[in-house]
Amino acid sequence: MKLVTALYQNKEMAGVMGKGNETVLFLSHAQRKGFMSTTFCDTLLGCLQNGEQFLQDVHSLNEWVKTNQLEAELSIPLKDVQLLAPIPRPAKNIFCIGKNYAEHAIEMGSKDDIPEHVMVFTKAPTTVIGPTERILLHMEVTEQLDYEGELAFVIGKKGRAIKKEEAFEYIFGYTILNDITARDLQKKHQQFFIGKSLDNSAPMGPWIVTKDEIRDPGNLDVQTIVNGELRQSSNTKHFIFPIEEIISVLSKGMTLEPGDIIATGTPKGVGKGFTPPRFLKKGDKIDIKIENIGTLTNIVEE
Repeated sequence: MKLVTALYQNKEMAGVMGKGNETVLFLSHAQRKGFMSTTFCDTLLGCLQNGEQFLQDVHSLNEWVKTNQLEAELSIPLKDVQLLAPIPRPAKNIFCIGKNYAEHAIEMGSKDDIPEHVMVFTKAPTTVIGPTERILLHMEVTEQLDYEGELAFVIGKKGRAIKKEEAFEYIFGYTILNDITARDLQKKHQQFFIGKSLDNSAPMGPWIVTKDEIRDPGNLDVQTIVNGELRQSSNTKHFIFPIEEIISVLSKGMTLEPGDIIATGTPKGVGKGFTPPRFLKKGDKIDIKIENIGTLTNIVEE
């Protein structure tokens, strides 16, 4: 299933995508129509915090809609809604893994920059925007805004000291994240937080694909296309630190909770890696495509 948060008739609502990704079934609409097996939260984050029961409830909802032949009545055409980030305002900072592809670590420095241990930084909740929303150029504070296409996953079950072999039990699903970065601020402050946390610097979406639909998250093609030009092209099989290790490391002494978002790192091909560098400019269109998930598209403000 593909779960979304969308704006419809000036209200944010959680929903599930229909066949062909052409319609949205809003959970609240089904509730009002008579689906009484459960009471859904108003937000997708709230639904996630209800744990694994939420997925069972959505499956039950889909069966109820089909059995009662209510697809046409309850489904809203995608063209009539605005997809937001699946979790528009995370409860915590986004966890981000740095230099998780060897070729990216090298393009940002040298072979000496390939990390021996999981490298973690965070992005503030105010960075998050959805598909089609504009990336701010922030010309007043940076001249080196860059893109980073990444696979991200969303935690679905609370846990601490999670074993690698049990890590995937704690994942709810997968999405796409663009880790927009101000390279000059990153260098100036000698840490990542400010350069990674400008407003609108975490485009995310267009939806969360539940983990049952992603057979092998460690073997997904990842591409970033800027103005029609392929800039990044790799596969998650090239992770230095696989997803199960990331979860295990993060959860040692720190509790992971439903709704936590973890971005897995970006491959070679960022703007800073070119000679000369190719930073973002007004009107640039960025498409990030990840196999079996979809495409996240955003344009830099004009």
